[in-house]
Amino acid sequence: MSNQAPKKQNGFFGNLAFNIIIPVVIMSNLSSDEYLGPAWSIVAALIFPIGYGLWDLKESGKVNAFSILGIVSVILTGGISLLELPAQYIAIKEAAIPAVIGLAVLITQRTAKPLLKVLVLNEQIVNWENLNQALKAKGTSKEFEAKMAISSYIVAGSFFLSSFLNYVLAKVILVSPPGTTAYTEELGRMTALSYPVIVIPSMIMLMGALWYLFAQIKKLTGEELENFLAQQ
Repeated sequence: MSNQAPKKQNGFFGNLAFNIIIPVVIMSNLSSDEYLGPAWSIVAALIFPIGYGLWDLKESGKVNAFSILGIVSVILTGGISLLELPAQYIAIKEAAIPAVIGLAVLITQRTAKPLLKVLVLNEQIVNWENLNQALKAKGTSKEFEAKMAISSYIVAGSFFLSSFLNYVLAKVILVSPPGTTAYTEELGRMTALSYPVIVIPSMIMLMGALWYLFAQIKKLTGEELENFLAQQ
């Protein structure tokens, strides 16, 4: 258990540093012509999240759809900015990605591998073998599936909320002409604000979905939650 905490902590701070802090600092402070300029500051800023995403994929040893999606999102942001396309394209892109994930959560709910199990109740959190056995013994497997569906709506709702907030944030902040220093600084400001404005509300909803499912597990199995947590 002691080996896991540092790894998770490093992953959190690594994500924060390479995906938000470093790009924000570069775009906010180095985008003027006396430093890197608008275009090269965007290139320099995007190298860090792309590089970190590729490194994380290599370290994990497996292809993670969300890591790939994150890398693609960063590349699209860079491409739209460097081509000096209207900010509307950034707003649409920012809204489209979480919306697609939200739809995927709803669509996969009725499949053998619901996305909810990847986002909320994955094997790193729950021992599914023990849980399924306990539910079967109590005859509450079908009831738990219904509770999973409710949780899926909560999780999908968190991504739809993120989609809406992404779009509003981009529309409000990106007001300068693309290709200018002011636009690059606004892009950095948008990245900085994305964490408190978008990530925190979405995480609260995700944690709410997790809390709801944990409560249902205790209710439907009649056992303590600790019996079904994955061993770290």
